[in-house]
Amino acid sequence: MAHFMIDYSANLEEAVDWPGFCDLIRRTAIDTGVFPMAGIRVRAFRADHVSIADGDPKHGYIDISVRLRGGRTLEARKSATAALFAAAEDYLKPLMQTRSIALSMEMRDIDPELAPKTGTIRDHLKG
Repeated sequence: MAHFMIDYSANLEEAVDWPGFCDLIRRTAIDTGVFPMAGIRVRAFRADHVSIADGDPKHGYIDISVRLRGGRTLEARKSATAALFAAAEDYLKPLMQTRSIALSMEMRDIDPELAPKTGTIRDHLKG
């Protein structure tokens, strides 16, 4: 299980293809080999009310938060973090060259003893 939550400032709503960005994160996560495909969840949320740095409303941000079930090695998590951040940075590079944007990411473990889950996605996947 891995949850990818992308939090972004409202002034980037029209500047980024958010469905495309979410799909990039999903595909990159699969390509790392660290996350099982059936457990990947990617979503993006717009923050309508923000105040950044000196308060200039032109500043924007994108923060990627990754929560995953415990059990992966530090090396696997570091490798996946690097791959995901590089993909996001590459995707956003043209925009970041023309706009004031902060890009950040954090990966953290979920304690499996405190996070019950159930679902039928695996049952419905083809192949």
